[in-house]
Amino acid sequence: MKDIAIYGAGGFGREVACLLRIINEKELTWNFIGFFDDGKEKGSSNEYGEILGGMEEVNAWTTPLSIVIAIGSPHIVERIVNSIQNPNVDFPNVIAPDTIFLDKSHFSMGQGNLICTGCLFSTNIQIGNFNCFNGFITVGHDVCIGNFNSIMPAVRVSGEVKIGERNFFGVGSTILQQVKVGYDTVVGANSLIIRKTKDGNTYMGNPASIVKY
Repeated sequence: MKDIAIYGAGGFGREVACLLRIINEKELTWNFIGFFDDGKEKGSSNEYGEILGGMEEVNAWTTPLSIVIAIGSPHIVERIVNSIQNPNVDFPNVIAPDTIFLDKSHFSMGQGNLICTGCLFSTNIQIGNFNCFNGFITVGHDVCIGNFNSIMPAVRVSGEVKIGERNFFGVGSTILQQVKVGYDTVVGANSLIIRKTKDGNTYMGNPASIVKY
């Protein structure tokens, strides 16, 4: 088993600790050593493990270590990844055992992706790096997803959708077929995207439209 730590010790991080346990119940894969979190005291703990420190401790780690990032904000995930300069650290894809791939021979992804329980992926899907699929998500055929996207529970991504980088999709939102979502877009919970979005905006409603705060 390889040592692994979770970056982020909040609620999502604790869920990912449970996911690692479920993976090990199927096949011994990971030796979970604890959490890194810049906002919590080193040496403290939660019900799943110890807080090992923050970014300083990550970059000073002297042995091989896998890290999975359990944080919902795409921009914070990108910042964390860019701040980790330790050659001892790698970023595995962590995939729930019950994930369904309709055709794994036509599925590809990069590094650092997190796929939580209950997800389904169709055929001819390309996924980049550091995307979070936070449970019970379906991804249709011929979908292309870039980097640093956070996709919350029960999202539906229809066929031939193109997704860029640093987008956040709220719980239960839906992207209809052939729609393109570019960069830095927030889609509100239960919202329906029916046409190409404009970068850097927040969309809410059914059908979704831009909202300003």
